Amino acid sequence: MDELLRIDPEFESKIPPLTEEEYQLLEENILQDGVVLNPLIVWNGCIVDGHNRFRIIQAHPEIKYTVFEKEFPDRYAAIAWICCNQLGRRNLTPQRKKYLIGQRYEAEKLANCFRGNQYALADKSASGQNDPKQKSERTSECIAREINTSESYVRRAERYAKGVDAAEEIEPGIKQELLSGSIRPTDTAVAAIAKANLDDRPALVEQLRQSKQLPDKAPSPVQKQIPTEIEPSSITDDEAQPESEPKESELPTRPMTEIQKILAISSGMETAEELADESTMFYELEDAISTMIRRCLRCFESYPGLLSKKSYRRKVLKIFKKAIQFIHKIEQEEPT
Repeated sequence: MDELLRIDPEFESKIPPLTEEEYQLLEENILQDGVVLNPLIVWNGCIVDGHNRFRIIQAHPEIKYTVFEKEFPDRYAAIAWICCNQLGRRNLTPQRKKYLIGQRYEAEKLANCFRGNQYALADKSASGQNDPKQKSERTSECIAREINTSESYVRRAERYAKGVDAAEEIEPGIKQELLSGSIRPTDTAVAAIAKANLDDRPALVEQLRQSKQLPDKAPSPVQKQIPTEIEPSSITDDEAQPESEPKESELPTRPMTEIQKILAISSGMETAEELADESTMFYELEDAISTMIRRCLRCFESYPGLLSKKSYRRKVLKIFKKAIQFIHKIEQEEPT
């Protein structure tokens, strides 16, 4: 087996996990054939498609397999491809599809920004190519057109995906519950997790588990034009209201507090103009740091040699020094 092949935790997190029975069936079929029929698709030695097959190969080194090396300009482009590839599966839940659409949108935006910063012309005014807002809009329009849905749905899917990941950081395992549909809170409640302060997130995650499953709604005439796999019902599921309002004395104090937090957070996410300012970017920065820490911990858990072996540890510290240098640079800059 090729010792250079490895699993990237972030890449694998985009792949819907197999059930125990599905994994066992796949293993039995591979052992019966004596060969992995579909090639492992890799980028820079990292698996981008074939994680389960790779684990079976690790358990049975005698199994023959092939590798197909795919080229991507950066890891964000690789993530976008993984999400797009997984969206072609037939057994995805509506929640999983929504999550993958959101993850693809975020990855393509980052890939575009990365390439834009790398190759931007000195004249920033030329054609407005350095305007992140315009790039973001072009990306969402492209994805919406490709999957035959609305641009606003693509943006909502991104907020939903960020909320799912934020909830998973607070309570590991809830991501699978959300994406499998075993719990079905509103999209707004999920998205609010990522927008909330870190101290408020545990209570909001707890509120997700108390959500009742929403009944499927019949699509409106406009929604019927959208393919069912995009789950148009999610566009309006946040508007579901009880048939009659309970009396004020019957309302539990804490749940209402958490609901009010969700509504307060979501009110800033549903504006038609999708405007943002510096204050809203604090949440983005918190998420960026949390994501970095989570990814590092996953790497260390999956590959403990990164810290236990001296040569690897030196390389890890060298990489981390870039982050320290970045912080020092910000500290030295004079505020205007």
